[in-house]
Amino acid sequence: MRMMTQGLILFPQRAAQRLFFLVVAVVLPLSQCRRSPHIVFILADDLGWADVGYHGSQIRTPVLDELSASGLRLENYYVQPICTPSRSQLMTGRYQPMFLYMAFQSVHAPLEVPKQYTDPYGFIKNVNRRKYAGMVSVLDEAVGNITAALRAAGLWDNTLLVFSTDNGGQTLAGGNNWPLRGRKATLWEGGVRGVGFVAGPAIPQRRGVSRDLLHISDWFPTLVTIAGGNTTGTFPLDGYNVWETLSHGAPSPRKEILHNIDPLYRYTHCMSNDEDENPFAFTSLTPMEFNISMHAALRFQNWKILTGNPGCGKWFPPPDIGSRPKGPEEVLSNNPPMVQLFDIEKDPEERHDVARDHPDVVSELLKKLQQYQRGAKTPSYPREDPRCDPGKGGAWGPWRK
Repeated sequence: MRMMTQGLILFPQRAAQRLFFLVVAVVLPLSQCRRSPHIVFILADDLGWADVGYHGSQIRTPVLDELSASGLRLENYYVQPICTPSRSQLMTGRYQPMFLYMAFQSVHAPLEVPKQYTDPYGFIKNVNRRKYAGMVSVLDEAVGNITAALRAAGLWDNTLLVFSTDNGGQTLAGGNNWPLRGRKATLWEGGVRGVGFVAGPAIPQRRGVSRDLLHISDWFPTLVTIAGGNTTGTFPLDGYNVWETLSHGAPSPRKEILHNIDPLYRYTHCMSNDEDENPFAFTSLTPMEFNISMHAALRFQNWKILTGNPGCGKWFPPPDIGSRPKGPEEVLSNNPPMVQLFDIEKDPEERHDVARDHPDVVSELLKKLQQYQRGAKTPSYPREDPRCDPGKGGAWGPWRK
């Protein structure tokens, strides 16, 4: 699908500041009936739920705090548990198709940042967390530089800015999603609930917080629509046009989110020093609507079902808090149930599995998973190609014609 654009502006990283993030600004044409807005989409990498100031973080993000306060904070906004599927769904509006493009990195590991950005965080004793905090500050400053440049160029007055992360924070590399459960690469809320907001004069003056259910795949049809285009002729989309929800508070058309179905998922240890957790595998011994041994999760209205192994299921407090007594629900079993159900609106921290109390809900959601599975294509993993090794240069590029 082609979008009618006058230009595509990429804001590259500052070498001195290691700005590993992608900013895409699409300057759209004038439509016959109204002036279409300029659209700036800022995608952070591995930014945790608890790693912005307006979520109570000790990390200072004054630009993100101010921008989000002037716009609409998306507090029921979801991304995918890892980087690539989030980006593909952003670009296509569909659940996990193949695509290829180049993106920068912040605040993904490696944890590297100039010293002046870690100096304000000397009170954070954990080295990884302190470096990560400095990287978030660089990201926040960079967003401020972009908005300042838009104002200086006279473009800000007709700009819609979207900020999103691609997945939850990686606790092994300084990120934090507290009090949500899990982390990047898991199907728990800490892996899939994302930091996101919209801001800028192009959105009607609707400030505050939205708790409508939204997903990263919704941006494609939404932005195409407000740009004056349409998605006619595209493949059937999994994303929804949510502009009326964002701009006028209309109920979100989205009622469910397929977080993932992965029959090839491999469990990895939580890698925490305070508790040993053994890997476990599931097999389904009885015929059911859906093969519950598979790593899968679905959100439907207030309900969320998880099957198989959702990934490391710990609650990770910020590293500087230190050890603390665990609640009874935090002592994880090495043999958890094959199916777990949570009421996310009442229990966003996923502490109380209510699958046994709602067998009818479990049955209906397993049927929905089975419907998705029937329409899914088998993933393909080609053999490793040694020609793609970046070598001493450390940068990937095309290696096949």
